Amino acid sequence: MTGPDGRDPTPIEALCFDVFGTVVDWRSSIIEEGRSLGRRLGIDADWVALADAWRGLYQPSMERVRSGEIPWKPLDELHRESLDVLVDRFGIELSEADRVDFTRAWHRLRPWPEVVPALEDLASRYTLATLSNANIELAGNMAANAGLPWHHLLGAEVAQAYKPLPEAYLRSAAAIGLRPEQCMLVAAHNDDLRAARALGFATAFVARPTEYGPDQSKDLEADGPWDVVAADFAELARLL
Repeated sequence: MTGPDGRDPTPIEALCFDVFGTVVDWRSSIIEEGRSLGRRLGIDADWVALADAWRGLYQPSMERVRSGEIPWKPLDELHRESLDVLVDRFGIELSEADRVDFTRAWHRLRPWPEVVPALEDLASRYTLATLSNANIELAGNMAANAGLPWHHLLGAEVAQAYKPLPEAYLRSAAAIGLRPEQCMLVAAHNDDLRAARALGFATAFVARPTEYGPDQSKDLEADGPWDVVAADFAELARLL
């Protein structure tokens, strides 16, 4: 990061990544997991609508924790509670074992095509960390399944706070001994970047215009004064 005089007053040491949508294609992954489940059990359901509805309950479920309405719960538990609501709404009969396994579909999300090679390149130059609302087990299993070369798993469970609460960002940086200005948040979501920038993080926007499918209307492009704007992770690696 260069200052007005062209010098680099605060070198970036860690790249901290939003994960859902930025690193992994949650929507296509969950749709395919649902279709596979349906084929196995002989269930004819609208798995596209269910995937979108499941993600639609993501923020409301975390807001219950952020607001203090309920005590801290990891994202796996919130995902399971949301699934229980949705199988009733969609009229789907699932056993306890199938509900457990389908919830763990979030542990098996596939990365966008260019992500792993770009992260491997970046890992030779920066510390790479998640800064995600995923709990540690979820993030670790996703990394192992997808080949994501993280050095640290940070975010909500480490901070005991869900983004965009300031603690989610500040405690994550502190957990690896860094100040916010030594960290860059990489995200496909402008609101996430806004929250991080307000706390002193450098910021990088990576476009994911199909995260929510063909009719996505938000976060199609950068809408803030971000330090880096990239079309994908390959361009991010080149720019950094």
